[in-house]
Parts: sequence; C-alpha cells; structure tokens
Amino acid sequence: MTTIAPIQFDYSKSRSVGRMPAWIRQNLGQDAHYPKTSQAVHGHGLVTVCEEARCPNRGECWSRGTATFMLLGDTCTRACGFCAVKTGRPGVLDTTEPARVAKAVNDLQLNYVVLTSVNRDELDDGGVSIFAGTVTALREQNPQIGIELLTPDFRTCQDNAIDVTNAALANLPVGTCRDLVWGHNVETVPRLYKIARKGSQYQRSLDLLTKAGRQPGVAAKSALMLGLGETRDEVLAVLQDLRACGVERVSLGQYLRPTLQHLPVVEYIHPEEFAAYEQAARELGFRWVKAGPLVRSSYFAEEEQ
Repeated sequence: MTTIAPIQFDYSKSRSVGRMPAWIRQNLGQDAHYPKTSQAVHGHGLVTVCEEARCPNRGECWSRGTATFMLLGDTCTRACGFCAVKTGRPGVLDTTEPARVAKAVNDLQLNYVVLTSVNRDELDDGGVSIFAGTVTALREQNPQIGIELLTPDFRTCQDNAIDVTNAALANLPVGTCRDLVWGHNVETVPRLYKIARKGSQYQRSLDLLTKAGRQPGVAAKSALMLGLGETRDEVLAVLQDLRACGVERVSLGQYLRPTLQHLPVVEYIHPEEFAAYEQAARELGFRWVKAGPLVRSSYFAEEEQ
C-alpha cells in the first residue's frame, strides 16, 4: 500500500459549525452565457443536477456555458440524507431523452459533457440504456466530444452497465474519440453510509469503480463530500481504497445542507485543510485532483489535471 506523509494542519480551524464561513462564496450567475445555458436546458425539457441538487456552483458553471445533464427524470428511488433531489416513484422512462440532450449540447456548442442521473432501481437495467443511447447520440453528432459519466451504483446490474455502455462506444464510427471518464461517487466514509447513503453500500461502489477502470480507454473517477463528521484518517483510508481500485480522478468538497430536512453540517472544512487533502491525494497517485469548499464532482471536469 502506498504510504503518504501525515497532513500537517491545525484542525482546530475547521471545527466551527455556526454561521457559514467567509470562504464559502457563491457566484449568482450574472454573465452573458447564463441565460443561454438556461434556455438550452429548459427549452429542450431537460433536467440538470445543477438545479435539482441545488449545486452552489450553478451560477459560475452556467455563466461559463457548462451544465451537468441529469438523465432518467427528476425523481430518485433512494433517499440519501444529503441530497436535495426529490424521492418517490419515477415516471415512465423517456426514450427521447438522448436525442434532446444531444440537441441541447449542440446548441451550447459544448466540447465536453457530464451526464449523471437519479437512481432508477425499479428498472431492470437501472437506466443503462439511456446512458448508452446518450453517449451514442453525442458521439455521432460530434465524434471528438469529451464525455464524462457520473452514474449510480447500478445495484443489481453492474456487469450489464459495463457491457452496454462500452458496446455503445465500440459501435461508433472509425475516428471517434473513445476515451471516457466514468465517475461514481462514494460520497462519504463507510461509517457514515447508514445515515448518509441509505440503500447504498461502500463495497458495491468500489466494485463498480474497479470494473469501470478496467475498461480500455476509461478513466475511473470518484468524489467525497466532507463535513459530515468523518475523521481525517477515514478520509485518507477512502482515498487509499479508491487508488487500490484503479481510480485516477478524485474531487473533495464541502457538504452544504440543502434544507433543514437534510443532514446537518458537522463542520466547515478550512481551505488549507482541503489543500492538504489535495496534496495527500496526489502523493497517492491520483492524476486529477480537485479539492476545495465549493468543489463538486463535475466542477471544471473538462480540465486535464
């Protein structure tokens, strides 16, 4: 196992859980690209995780002309304690979604796209067919477009997920860019799964990331949100587990409570501590690392390092 130097940081700086600290500042989105992004998303009847999960970076990202498209509707079959996406019985699967996403991407003239989704545990394939169809539609429209998936754990159909999505890549025309980032977020440390990720299992998430990272041309990616009560040793242990699974890309951000019905923030992590975690992750061998209070899994996902 790779060893890393102990993080040198005064952890007393990060223990306040009162008023939101000054280092958390959100861009409200006043730039020229914001309305164009909004029009492209809403005009095609699409859902974004930016809105549904109340992402604090929506203003900044939409002002840059980027958005993370959320497939399979706006209703999740699970009820994670940290997530603002609504829970319930999802509607009928919309098979026109891949084409509508491709049209919106074309309108925005994007060269890198992040696709995520709700959990659809009631579907036999967990929604894999929509992911695969969207990848195909995007690459047929623009063979060189960069694509990043941020998928559920596909509870009962992980092997099918790998097979179908890679079949979609294999069937694309000659000259198509086949490189793909496959992300799945472990979100928190194993000890907190029962309160934060009901219906999920830490090992199941590691299994999916292992399978994804073994595919030719696929880079596995994951993310952690901090501030739920995890210890620094637990965070470092998760980073080591992710590297052991072959994960190459990782992001770490601050958990922010979306409503009073969600889990409370236990602590606000100081930016210097995030910097220390970033250094530790790079020492472990992650080739792409983002760490900071407002970092989310798709934040500046298009950057190479």
